[in-house]
Amino acid sequence: QVHLVESGGGLVQAGGSLRLSCAASGRTFSGYVMGWFRQAPGKEREFVAAISRDSTNYAESVKGRFTISRDNAKNTVYLQMNSLKPEDTAVYYCAAGGSWRRPIATQYDYWGQGTQVTVSS
Repeated sequence: QVHLVESGGGLVQAGGSLRLSCAASGRTFSGYVMGWFRQAPGKEREFVAAISRDSTNYAESVKGRFTISRDNAKNTVYLQMNSLKPEDTAVYYCAAGGSWRRPIATQYDYWGQGTQVTVSS
């Protein structure tokens, strides 16, 4: 079992930055693919970024603006979000156990509770 807790969300103006963190506890963190997904009101949950031991994958909508990283010593995965846009507004979820190459939400085994990111125009 893996327990995930996100933090770092908030309200930011367009063009600003936020860094989300996801702290994991439970089984060996370093062995898990970690992902970030987001869900805006009235929309389906969508993939944002994923990271394996040494590879990353990003949604086209965030490439060049967001960076996913992990610190296995701290059991934590991060999502650095720069040049934020109003359309990035959503609840952001951390997830573990799926695929980094073909990141489908239903294939991830563990989920955090989510953290709200709101980008004002």
